[in-house]
Parts: sequence; C-alpha cells; structure tokens
Amino acid sequence: MPEVLHDLSRAASSRLPELALLQVHRLVKRFGALTATDEASLEVRAGETHALIGPNGAGKTTLIHQISGALAPDGGGLFFDGEDVTALSMPQRVRGGLVRSFQITSIYRRFTVLDNVVLAVLARRPAAPSWWRPARADEAAYADAEAMLALVGLTAMADRVAGALAHGEQRQLELALALAARPRLLLLDEPMAGMGPDESARMVELLSALKAQRLTLLLVEHDMDAVFRLADRVSVLVSGRVIATGTPDEIRNDAAVRQAYLGDEAEAADRGDAMDVADPAGPSARSHPAKEGA
Repeated sequence: MPEVLHDLSRAASSRLPELALLQVHRLVKRFGALTATDEASLEVRAGETHALIGPNGAGKTTLIHQISGALAPDGGGLFFDGEDVTALSMPQRVRGGLVRSFQITSIYRRFTVLDNVVLAVLARRPAAPSWWRPARADEAAYADAEAMLALVGLTAMADRVAGALAHGEQRQLELALALAARPRLLLLDEPMAGMGPDESARMVELLSALKAQRLTLLLVEHDMDAVFRLADRVSVLVSGRVIATGTPDEIRNDAAVRQAYLGDEAEAADRGDAMDVADPAGPSARSHPAKEGA
C-alpha cells in the first residue's frame, strides 16, 4: 500500500467513527434575489463515504464551493476537525487537509503524467523549487508521485504527455493530483461526469479502494448506481436545503426524497441491484449517463 494511504488510514482510525470530521452549519449563499444555499447543514463522519445528491439547481455546486473555500458564505459556519474554518481561504483549507478534486485541479497538458504528479507533490511542501531542473532531481518526490500513479492505475502512462490521455485517464490523473495533497477529507465533484460505462466502472473501483482505506470522502454525483454502491450515508439537497440524511436504503425508501428528487432513479437503482444478482457481469455492463448542472 502506498505510504500516503498508510497515513490517511491512521488519521481516520484515530477518530471515533461517529465523530464528525466536517460540520456544515446552516450555510447561506445568496446571489441577488436567488438563495442558492438556504441554511444548509450536514455532517461528514471521519472515515465515511458521504454522498450529496439533489436535482439540477439544488445548490450542490454552490455548497461544495463554500466547503472548499472557493465561495464565502453569507451566513452560517463550517467546522473541520472541531475548528472553525469559515473564514479560511482555499489554500489554508487544503493545507489543513480539506481538498477538492475534479473541478479545481489543473493538468499541465504538455508535461508528462508523472511530472504533473511530481509538481503536485512538491506544491504541498513549504518551499517549492523555483526551477524545473531542481524538481526533477528530487528522488523522494518522484517516488511519492510514482506511488500515487500506482494507486490510481496510471503507472503504464507515467511517461505519456498528459494532453494525450483519454477523458477517463485524465480523471484518474486529477485524482492522483488531489491525493498528492494528502487529504484528510476529499471532496469529489461529479467524478463520473462525461464517462462511458467502462470508465465509470474503473472510477468506482478506484473510489472503492480509497473507501476501503477509510479516507473520508464527500461525493457529489448524479449516477445513482455509483452513489448507492459507494456511500455509507447520503444527504439530499433540494432548493438549497438538506431535506434528508441516511443510509442508501433509508434514502431510497424515504417518501419525501422520492417525491422531491429520486422517483424513477431510485426504482432504476433497485432494478439494477436485482440485475446484479441475476447478471454476473454486474454494473460495468450498464451505463447511467451523468447529468449536467448543480
């Protein structure tokens, strides 16, 4: 197991499972007359995979922006590991272990896959090198980067130019870049967006591996099959408010959630579970196209 996951696993196991690592308390964000988040509250427990779902326009992206530090709230508070981080900047939150992937990471398309991850490894250090040549001489950084690529299944692509990667492979690289920051909580914003069934199945495998190591994950995703397979708990955001939180089974069977959001998608996920029993090929043979918007 790469050393990064040893560290993450130790950090997660040092806390009681029921203890909240992230507390979102009545966050409000207004854009003129529009209230995007309306006293939204949720808790993410240490070591769990927590999914945030909701219809388009529910405010999911705005809430993730507030959690990551990209947007300042107009009201409410945010607490990470018991500390008030509401006023902290995004870089300050990243240094504390609150890291977001897939919509804030930048891939240097002309650099190799390995060099991209090396830069991400070096960026977490107090003083990054001023020139590229010293960075290339840092054997420890390269060893760390190679471990990240092994973790996300990109070892064979290490010397390939990043711009030549397929969409799903670029998503795997973005995940490696986020892991290079050694997150204590990783925010995943629609990791399966734009992927075909094979790429989505591969991403679910990668996230399942992180889940098995008890890295705390907060996942925003429209693919209900992936959500119900990965999440320990699910929160449902509708019109800027969290209307329900529970296990996947509790959310699937919640009448208010079905009426407000899930409907046919919950039934489709139920049918998918039944198909898995009868079909050894499992979910990789089926596709759930991602929806756009928040």
